[in-house]
Amino acid sequence: MERSQDWFFEAESDLEHARSDLKHGFYNWACFSAQQAAEKAVKAVFQKKGAEAWGHSVYDLLKELAQAHDVYEDLLEAGLELDKAYIPTRYPNAHPSGSARSRYTAGEAERLIALAEKIIKFCEGLLSTL
Repeated sequence: MERSQDWFFEAESDLEHARSDLKHGFYNWACFSAQQAAEKAVKAVFQKKGAEAWGHSVYDLLKELAQAHDVYEDLLEAGLELDKAYIPTRYPNAHPSGSARSRYTAGEAERLIALAEKIIKFCEGLLSTL
């Protein structure tokens, strides 16, 4: 069953969650939710194409997508940056000391949200042409 709309809806919801976390000072969760938003948007494209997308790396998913579509270098770089928020935003043992929450800033959250927005817009454009 083709469920690209479900995946894209979740991507948009995760982006909204990221914005809410930013507003309330949960910067680590804002970063993680931004990564999740981008990941789910790219997976929506794979779903629309009738393909399965495995893994959680936005960069790897975009690289695979680049085999059939023009994925610009700035999007790949955005994927690399977002991928760095997948694990350490949630686990204190990913850092030498302190909680994950204490390791992220509003500026980082804003930057990752902007990167996720860019990837979501790119994916939305692809979805409209498939």
